Amino acid sequence: MGVYLVSVGAEEWFDDEKDGWGEVASALDAELERRGLPPYEDVPTEPDFVPGSGQAFEEKLALDMTGFIALCETHLSLEESEVLCGWTVLVPISLDEEIWVPIESADYESMVAGAPQVLRLAEKLAAAIDLPVETPATCDNLDLSTWFRHEARELATSRTGPWTDDLDTAFYVAVYLRAAQHSIRRGCPIVCT
Repeated sequence: MGVYLVSVGAEEWFDDEKDGWGEVASALDAELERRGLPPYEDVPTEPDFVPGSGQAFEEKLALDMTGFIALCETHLSLEESEVLCGWTVLVPISLDEEIWVPIESADYESMVAGAPQVLRLAEKLAAAIDLPVETPATCDNLDLSTWFRHEARELATSRTGPWTDDLDTAFYVAVYLRAAQHSIRRGCPIVCT
């Protein structure tokens, strides 16, 4: 099955129904207010899907993460690794520290991280493995998954480097990098679902 990272538009973000994210949005705004910060209200509508447009984000996390976790342990502090790998909601606002919001309907807490902070950490890993510039910049229909299954394998035969040591690890670096970039570029949340 796997976990998906997907962008969310305003309609779903503010929706209080079962499949909506309204409970998280409300809890996040309450915590932002408590910290003296403005609420996160400027969420764009989800665009109509146009392949290759870069307006939506969707990737599936189904590959082995062992190498990626090891890479994080080598290049990031434990706290940084937890922020990069532990969020369930990514928002395009800067957060000095992650926010844990209770989800009463599901009886658990959800970690909200700021995309600028996640981007900084993902860029550090991308530099460490020398992620190739050919890695797709947009991920609107499992583009990274497809690229790493096909084109990356071909490219790895001629463009060797640390990124080719473990393509599953390179995939996860690219996913977290592109998720943070997308959230900032579009001003939208990205959620684990």
